[in-house]
Amino acid sequence: MPGKTEISQLTVEPWAFEPNRIAPGWKIGDVLILSGQVAVDSNMDVVGAGDFDAQAVQILENIQTILETNGSKLDNIIKVTIYLTDIAHLSSIVELRAKYFTPPYPASTMIEVSALAFPELMIEIEAIAVTDAAMSGA
Repeated sequence: MPGKTEISQLTVEPWAFEPNRIAPGWKIGDVLILSGQVAVDSNMDVVGAGDFDAQAVQILENIQTILETNGSKLDNIIKVTIYLTDIAHLSSIVELRAKYFTPPYPASTMIEVSALAFPELMIEIEAIAVTDAAMSGA
């Protein structure tokens, strides 16, 4: 009979969304499921208001921090869901994927939405990754 799958909340310090009662994500076995990340710094200040690329870079840096703190990295992302307030930024997404991801590329869903949590936000990204340990055993 297989053992129980370990489930734990991801950690990262500081975590700007703690007052909002939002976890950075959860680890289920070797799978890390991250909460949607937006372009805010550790003080909850929006980074790159009006600048889509600056917001996307901040989000990817936030994702990288969470993953590295919890035994993973950007190369281990297997799925992203990207929420955009304007689908016209698709070409920027393609460029950012080329810069931050390597083959095999993660599965992806892109959705245009009317608004995000703060009016200045233009993009939010959710990610699912596996641990470094899972990748070394693959």
